[in-house]
Amino acid sequence: MTQVKRGKGFLNTPGPTNVPDRVLNAMHTPAVDLNDPRLLDTVASCFEDMRTVFRTREGRIFMYITNGHGAWEAALVNVLSPGDKLLVPETGNFSAGWRDVAAAYGAEIEEIPNDWRKAIQPSQIAERLAADKDKKIKAVLLVHTDTAVGITADVKAVREAMDKVGHPALLMVDTIASLGTVDFRMDDWGVDVAVAASQKGLMMPPGLGFVAAGPRAIEAHRKATAPRRYWDWGARLEPESYRRFCGTAPEHHMFGMRAALDMLLEEGLENAFRRHQMLADATRAAIEVWSKANVLSFNAVNPAERSNGVTTILVADGYDGAAIREVAREVFQTGLGGGLGKLQGKAFRIGHMGDMNEPMLLGALSAVEASLSYLDIPYERGGVDAAIRSIAASRKRMDQASSPITLVKPGAKPAA
Repeated sequence: MTQVKRGKGFLNTPGPTNVPDRVLNAMHTPAVDLNDPRLLDTVASCFEDMRTVFRTREGRIFMYITNGHGAWEAALVNVLSPGDKLLVPETGNFSAGWRDVAAAYGAEIEEIPNDWRKAIQPSQIAERLAADKDKKIKAVLLVHTDTAVGITADVKAVREAMDKVGHPALLMVDTIASLGTVDFRMDDWGVDVAVAASQKGLMMPPGLGFVAAGPRAIEAHRKATAPRRYWDWGARLEPESYRRFCGTAPEHHMFGMRAALDMLLEEGLENAFRRHQMLADATRAAIEVWSKANVLSFNAVNPAERSNGVTTILVADGYDGAAIREVAREVFQTGLGGGLGKLQGKAFRIGHMGDMNEPMLLGALSAVEASLSYLDIPYERGGVDAAIRSIAASRKRMDQASSPITLVKPGAKPAA
């Protein structure tokens, strides 16, 4: 007998993330003429507001009809030439992905090896750049948050380390899983190129890739010889609106993007960061309890490096991380992330980014705990209760710091 499912499920993958009804409704509109003022104004405002989200005054914004992998490629081909040498700190599965795109375009790759349980140390990058006496390394490719491992790198510290040794390499940063979820300051941190995508902290469906390019990157573009046409910044910098997309604009994505940016900026970036911190803290509180049975554990061993957008949980030998994900989805209607790369089958991931609130997270954590029980996987009970306490404490602190809620005692008359 086929199981009939009722109610709404939970989406707790680290991409795609939940798309708000407001965004979906904005996209549910008839197509318009490419020169319709409504579309032109929407496109122009989205480009401008993405500068606010990247926190750049000088950077130029480029949007592509693609996913994050396309944004990687767009960033690389516009500033590099075949044979250029790149330094790639290993951060997890996605640093390897970006590395492979660069290699496909003829770049010479030098990788700084690292385990998948700790963030790369800025001193390691500085040491390698200091040894590059002939300044052959053209760029450092750094993933801010690698969703495979649930670890966030210190971008600011990496730039400071690069500046300390006086190396001219560009700093190129993948913010696909971090933008909108944790502080990122392109100009203040000296980032030359930042890439992002629509389907994570920006609360949009997959389909848009973004590149923000600073002045040094624009200058490098003028000398770069990597083959490009669709990705080329030169054509996209022309004044005609249609050139921004190298052809037909993704109208419905832009209408949705306008609504998503409105939501993010209405909340305020700092408030969005605090919300993600609260949800991450609650998730970690649950895992701290579950892990006391010595089967589950954090992949990220250093608490300060744990991502605010996704948490990767290792499963002890003899247990199947993929089974937890399957039961959560098929039995309890909750989508989780699976282990990637060398963590495949050995981990599962809980996403807590984008359009998500406290009850949504608690429902998903309950589904995870139910899945563990369903599979007879040992865990310490009380994880969800710990998450509840964490959220209540965080929310109370946040509300007291802004506009505290006035509670009306039973029997008392509310103020007029």
